[in-house]
Amino acid sequence: MLIEGRCHCGNIIFSLRWEPDPEEIPARACDCSFCTKHQGVWTSCPDGHLRVSVQDAARVSRYAFGTRTAEFHVCARCGVIPLVTSAIDGNLYAVVNVNALEGIEPSRLKRSAASFGEEEAGVRLARRQRYWIKNVEFA
Repeated sequence: MLIEGRCHCGNIIFSLRWEPDPEEIPARACDCSFCTKHQGVWTSCPDGHLRVSVQDAARVSRYAFGTRTAEFHVCARCGVIPLVTSAIDGNLYAVVNVNALEGIEPSRLKRSAASFGEEEAGVRLARRQRYWIKNVEFA
């Protein structure tokens, strides 16, 4: 299944090839202060392929906080955060914001709460390597 998404203005767009086709799409609402304030609800397909295109790179800021092991890609034009990346051992991993998905029936999203604030950095990075999208390409 090919899932497309974008920020509000279309400066950051992505396509996620989800294999195999999901019956449900997990949607994890992180309870950290940043995600709570920005309504961040994240999904990933570890064996999927994410292709990200940016129209104007000068209008994208990257924000890292806490352990500084992840970067939130923020569109400076419209303020939407469509994805988060984490560089681990020379590989780039990502999750995408379900609120940025295009054409997905809301009933297909299986929403749940997520709390990662107490994770040690090593545990956090290992979790990302297991569950985040492993094949990430910026065009």
